[in-house]
Amino acid sequence: MDINPLFIQKRVIRRKRQFDEDPVEEDVILSAEESFKVNYFFYIVDQAIASLTTRFEQYQEYENMFGFLFTCEKLKLYDDDHLKACCSRLEAALKNGDRSDINANELYVELRSLNSYLPTENMRHVDVLNFLKQDDCYPNAIIAYRVLLTIPVTVASAERSFSKLKLLKSYLRSTMSQERLNGLALIAIENDILESVNYDDLINNFASKNVRRIALFK
Repeated sequence: MDINPLFIQKRVIRRKRQFDEDPVEEDVILSAEESFKVNYFFYIVDQAIASLTTRFEQYQEYENMFGFLFTCEKLKLYDDDHLKACCSRLEAALKNGDRSDINANELYVELRSLNSYLPTENMRHVDVLNFLKQDDCYPNAIIAYRVLLTIPVTVASAERSFSKLKLLKSYLRSTMSQERLNGLALIAIENDILESVNYDDLINNFASKNVRRIALFK
């Protein structure tokens, strides 16, 4: 960046001690380079290490909870005891009071059945969920995979949402309803999916809901 790493040494201003003040130890005088290292560089490095440690701890917890569902190849490597323990751990994580989204025993039976039902090639969790949607025979497995795919691993999607929100919710749109704001935010965030939508079919579907719309849009 063509930056000369030189630190200008400023003159140290010493405060004159009054006659009634107790003698105190002189403060340690650091050079400009040492002051930058102690007050800025070390602080930034400590913050980065703490953030990375926290992030990897979250990733490890995520791996311990949903790791057995990542790929069908990995699912086939688990023995019965290990798979039952993973299902029980996931049930406890998705439990609120006496109610739980899944049943550990039923999930174990469904996953064991999937080992012989899924194709032999290595499938990711998204592919497994799309494959399970074809048959409504694995309710607990479908819920587990849906929860797995809806948990944000990074904060990038949330940051993009807030960035788009500043553009959508402007001063001129201060009276926008919550439903309209959610719709515009979803369109802006999922722009890649929106480009593949056929607008003619969408308009025809909207117009077919009402006779007046048919006369207006046709």
